[in-house]
Amino acid sequence: MNEQGYSGTQAAKVVGITYRQLDYWARTNLVTPSLASAKGSGSRRLYSYRDLLELRVVRTLLDAGIELPRVRRVFEYVRQHVTDDIGAAHLVISGTDVMLCEGDQLIDVLRKGQGVLNVLPLAGIKEDVDGQLLPLADEAQRAELAASARRIG
Repeated sequence: MNEQGYSGTQAAKVVGITYRQLDYWARTNLVTPSLASAKGSGSRRLYSYRDLLELRVVRTLLDAGIELPRVRRVFEYVRQHVTDDIGAAHLVISGTDVMLCEGDQLIDVLRKGQGVLNVLPLAGIKEDVDGQLLPLADEAQRAELAASARRIG
């Protein structure tokens, strides 16, 4: 069964970022579309569900005050060490430092840091993305019904 893909416009809307941010992140290889990348004029990027989750994690880290170069480093680490469900992972943010909570271990992703630790459960990100996808599914169903009606009529 083929995985559903999401256009760049849909991905940006679901994640809550601008298309310009999405384009920049794709061009700089922060989060690239895993189903289809843009190749020349007229081609479209196609993002997977996991891509949407990753984009949302990036946005959440940026919203928490982590600078983009540090987000890149965090994301490289997360991609290497969280191979299953990214939505089940927990990141701990201490000031501008980020740690990954794996079981009962806290792994310092960006090296040593101190301060108040705030747990950032990524499961909420998954629920948020799922909630944003519902209207897209409704749009697709309406478009399919309209196309069927045109074929019949």
